[in-house]
Amino acid sequence: HGGSSNAFTSSETTNFYFDVNADNFEEALDRFAQFFIKPLMSQDAVLREIKAVDSEHKKNLLSDGWRMHQLQKHLASKDHPYHKFSTGSWETLETKPKERGLDIRLELLKFYENYSANLMHLVVYVKESLDCIQSLVESLFSHVKNTDQRSFKCPSQPLSAEHLQLLVKAIPIIEGDYLKISWPVTPNIQFYKEGPCRYLSHLIGHEGEGSIFHIIKELGWAMDLVAGAGSDSNEYSFFSVGMRLTDAGHDHMEDIIGLVFKYIHLLKEDGIHEWIFDELASINETEFHYQDKVHPISYVTSTVSSMRLFPPEEWLVGESLPSKYAPNRINMILDELSPERVRILCESKKFEGSTNCAEPWYNTSYSIENVTPYMIKQWIQKAPTEKLYLPKPNIFVPKDLSLKEVPDKVTFPTILRKTPLSRLWYKPDMLFFTPKVYIIIDFHCPLSSHSPEAAVSTSLFVDLLVDYLNAYAYDAQIAGLFYSIYLTSTGFQVCVGGYNDKMRVLLHAIMKQIVNFVVKPNRFSALKETSVKDYQNFNFSQPYSQASYYLSLILEEKKWPLVEKLQALSKLESDSLAKFVPHLLSKTYLECYIQGNIEPGEAESIVQEIEDTIFNTPNSVFKPMSPSQYLVKRVIMLEKEIKCCYQIEGLNQKNENSSVVQYIQVHQDDALSNIKLELFSLISSQPAFNQLRTVEQLGYITYLSLRSDRGVWALEVVIQSTVKDPSYLDSRIDEFFKTFESKIHELSDKDFKRNVKSLIDSKLEKFKNLWEESGFYWGEIEAGTLKFDRVESEVALLRELKKEEFIEFFDEYIKVDA
Repeated sequence: HGGSSNAFTSSETTNFYFDVNADNFEEALDRFAQFFIKPLMSQDAVLREIKAVDSEHKKNLLSDGWRMHQLQKHLASKDHPYHKFSTGSWETLETKPKERGLDIRLELLKFYENYSANLMHLVVYVKESLDCIQSLVESLFSHVKNTDQRSFKCPSQPLSAEHLQLLVKAIPIIEGDYLKISWPVTPNIQFYKEGPCRYLSHLIGHEGEGSIFHIIKELGWAMDLVAGAGSDSNEYSFFSVGMRLTDAGHDHMEDIIGLVFKYIHLLKEDGIHEWIFDELASINETEFHYQDKVHPISYVTSTVSSMRLFPPEEWLVGESLPSKYAPNRINMILDELSPERVRILCESKKFEGSTNCAEPWYNTSYSIENVTPYMIKQWIQKAPTEKLYLPKPNIFVPKDLSLKEVPDKVTFPTILRKTPLSRLWYKPDMLFFTPKVYIIIDFHCPLSSHSPEAAVSTSLFVDLLVDYLNAYAYDAQIAGLFYSIYLTSTGFQVCVGGYNDKMRVLLHAIMKQIVNFVVKPNRFSALKETSVKDYQNFNFSQPYSQASYYLSLILEEKKWPLVEKLQALSKLESDSLAKFVPHLLSKTYLECYIQGNIEPGEAESIVQEIEDTIFNTPNSVFKPMSPSQYLVKRVIMLEKEIKCCYQIEGLNQKNENSSVVQYIQVHQDDALSNIKLELFSLISSQPAFNQLRTVEQLGYITYLSLRSDRGVWALEVVIQSTVKDPSYLDSRIDEFFKTFESKIHELSDKDFKRNVKSLIDSKLEKFKNLWEESGFYWGEIEAGTLKFDRVESEVALLRELKKEEFIEFFDEYIKVDA
């Protein structure tokens, strides 16, 4: 019925959720309710799930995020629940309980007694009236037992004095140095109307001029900075400042910590500013009123989480609208960010050979040193002397939120303007009536990827652009105006989205930065160093990601191996990049897309201004390109009746996981073939998961899905496993397809029609927001398919599709040895 279901656990709650096509909701809700009324908890399911939990844990063993999170928990009071191992494994759920003579299924049933109605919240999102849905929910959920369980209450802070004033040095798996400075603080949730941590994270995490980050970035010490408070609990919370350091930053770690404390001191000295609070409150209020609609499954999971934390009148708002200016609350948190209460975690491979402890669950090597307030005082004194100051008022806060008049009703994007330099696609907003716009300027540069050297040079050019813009454009992002510049297979792309009011100001600044680009040697060095580490870190990515990368390397034209790109990057110098950029831009064509709250005349003038800025200025390096130089995106066509197998050793010898990707190339974009393949994917993806993961327990990461590479459609099955080798996994996928063959051939008319209806319902689901709608239309333009009426034409074909045609399609393309 076109649905999905899942669940997740956090420290103190578990969240179960599902979605389904509207017509089948009542039946699905009944099934969902029964889990909370009389779950089976069968013995064989218990064992399967222990294996699934263990497989997930093994996937995480070499993941630094999990490792460092557990290390922070390990260094906490042993009698506090925060100290515990948080995910479970074969050892904790099978081996140890058996040694203690425990029956894990009985333990599970005991634990299930916590599922008492007085501790549970439910959110239901449907199109029927409230009265109608209320009676349905009451009839289905009234049998959930209320055993009046006491709500779990955590003891307060998990860190006592012995866990503070520490510097923890830990060895990560991947390349790169990271620094995290944290303090236990009073949970913000207790003062969500005042939002003290939001005010402080805005200032400490700011990236504009005068900020901590701007200074350490200009010194070449850090690549990013994130600040804020976070916790799963009402009872305790941590405020932290985290950053990725360069090699030079690692050497200046004490100076960076000193600078953070210097800024905290500035905030105390300078006092709390009401205008800053008001500006943030105004931004938050605008964001709340003009928030984009999200998918129901996301909406219910976030709403149900806030029901435990807030009074009923705040359930749909949560902590998103701080409105009470309370300087005393902000000062209270500021006082908690003291040298006496700090804990510092630094991750670096440079600590190899100098650690003397190991965290028990993930075996992370670490050592601990004491950091006294006196030491921090000394670090403050030797911190950089560059001037720290608070941000100025934000020029990007939108003032004009009115909706533009659009005379003609436009169903699909149209070409509004075409010159030898550019083409403009335009579509006014006819669905969402929101003061927002989405703009894409795609720079088609055929010289961007003709060699590994060109590919890494283009990539570094894009990274430097983003880096240069950061201090200026950071305010735009705070005010709800987002931008990104990223690499594509044919050049690079500028995307801007958000309130239309100040959009042109930001877009003009981005274009000016592109036109006036110069290579700053200090930023070049820092970004090149980080880039080299990112390439090296591919070795530590999950095996299934590596397998998928090799597949795209085999299929796609002009996709260079990472090894060759790394070699080219290592040799790249700033002067050669400076010579390359004018060469890159000497052949350029702009494909532009503008959608949203904007009139056609303004859309045209934006593109005219971009053309004038880029092509029509004296000494411009930009030159138009001839049509024959336009790059066509292609993939290798696999020969029929040949099974190609590419085997390669995993790049990280310590990773116990191996992986297989079975890829079945089917057809180039074609409406009739598309619907048959989509229908097969819909029918087979759940049985594949059930057989290969749930029944055979081959691995936690197991899925069957559709794949489209540059408009060529395929089916892929992916498995990552610690229990079996790839050739065995491959044989099990074949076996699944063999047994599934009879299911396809014996498909009843009723089941066939039900699945077709489910696919039609999914296709007819409306776009939720401007970004989703724009993403669909831009996808058609970028792929060159231009099938803006794809949904309507494919639904019409689905309504006519015969079961016999579908079976014929399966036999020709998908069945084993087809």
